[in-house]
Amino acid sequence: MEKGLEIDFEIADRITLLNLQDQRKFLKKDLKDHKKGKYLHPEDVERHAEIITALELLIGYYGGTND
Repeated sequence: MEKGLEIDFEIADRITLLNLQDQRKFLKKDLKDHKKGKYLHPEDVERHAEIITALELLIGYYGGTND
């Protein structure tokens, strides 16, 4: 007997999209807080910007919008 949960592709894509959007929102907030004076390691500032760009590509791929 195989264990696991099966969901259709549309639900899986929607879950993926919501996670990508949440992560982008978190990283953008981190950068915004950094601009207001909160400490963020210099490498993290650069990396956050790169990841946000990549997330925006993926969000578009999954049918989301980048607001």
